[in-house]
Amino acid sequence: MIALIVVTVTLTGMMCVLAYMLAIYALPFMLALAATRFAYATGAGWFGAGIVGLVAGAASFGLLVFLFSTLRAPILRIALALLFAAPAAIAGYALVHGVTAEAVPSPVWRQIFCLAGGAFVGTAAAIRLATSASSPA
Repeated sequence: MIALIVVTVTLTGMMCVLAYMLAIYALPFMLALAATRFAYATGAGWFGAGIVGLVAGAASFGLLVFLFSTLRAPILRIALALLFAAPAAIAGYALVHGVTAEAVPSPVWRQIFCLAGGAFVGTAAAIRLATSASSPA
């Protein structure tokens, strides 16, 4: 039983680290997923929809990199970082909700944990993007 608890805590920590590392890619992933679903719904098929999704994700991430390299005003860079961090906060909320679905019996405490997790992941993504934006390449 103790080994199961240790494994659970370790896996939860690893998922939090993974969420932190991948948080800045939440908006390109969401745009790629939306483009894929749209392409599939309009009859592109699995392969065509996958190509559309990959192109949309790469283009949105490329747009982020381009805007960060061309924008000089710090307020615009921070606004762009917040725009990209908002889906990361939603993903953090969903991650904590999935992890605590069976572990926390109280719905009130589950919502508190989910909101805190979403806030932490969103803040971490905004800080990572803002610090990379504050040091122009």
